[in-house]
Amino acid sequence: MQNSRIARQGLVLLGCGKMGSAMLAGWLASGLPATSVWVMDPNPSDWLRGAGVHLNGTLPDTPAVVLIAVKPQMMADALPSLQAMGGGDTVFVSVAAGVTLARMQDILGAGTPIIRAMPNTPAAISRGITAIIGNAHASAPALDEADTLLAAVGDVVRLSDEAQIDAVTGVSGSGPAYVFHMIETMAAAGVAQGLPADLALQLAKATVAGAGALAQSAQEDPSQLRVNVTSPNGTTQAALEVLMDVDQGFPALLGRAVKAATDRSRELANG
Repeated sequence: MQNSRIARQGLVLLGCGKMGSAMLAGWLASGLPATSVWVMDPNPSDWLRGAGVHLNGTLPDTPAVVLIAVKPQMMADALPSLQAMGGGDTVFVSVAAGVTLARMQDILGAGTPIIRAMPNTPAAISRGITAIIGNAHASAPALDEADTLLAAVGDVVRLSDEAQIDAVTGVSGSGPAYVFHMIETMAAAGVAQGLPADLALQLAKATVAGAGALAQSAQEDPSQLRVNVTSPNGTTQAALEVLMDVDQGFPALLGRAVKAATDRSRELANG
């Protein structure tokens, strides 16, 4: 990233909480000079103060990218301060949930290249996945720049339609919470069957982490991996008969959960 347009013209990071800090750490580790980054944050952490970036100072007139990582409810106050940068070559990338491209364009001005992104919390350990979609003014190079920035904290996928981002929110954006709750409930079930609580939690965490890593690295799809560990009339089959029940198992439960998150994402965007 040392010789990129971002390094030459600068990058503005608006908001540096957990997600912003994770991205900034990834950029610096990949070679982006700290002197090329301007950060605006009302409550900077000690780490941010020592990162060598420009902190809460005068912003460059035409940075290459402005990445907006404030909470959605703060967007109305944050975006107007950036209007002077709109309508030109500066690419705006927003990771704020529920804030549409049209809403951002109304504030930043017609002709502004804007990219909407939906990351998830494993970005904090560079194991996230982010979906991106640009408006009509976001060129292929602009999307490539956003891809490069967001790849610092995990995988990046590109959407073909902004409407898909609500379903992305339901699957991967909110998805880590589903997995954390699964770990909780697996551990509780282990305790109910006689295990000490700390051992049950250790087993549940390691099992979910290991299965996820295997699912990512294996050539087989998850359905085949499930078959591989399911012996006929064995213990796993007994459990799967419960979990795969059409009406009360995972298919119905997760279907309702993902739909609820997707519907709420649409409500926030239209609110």
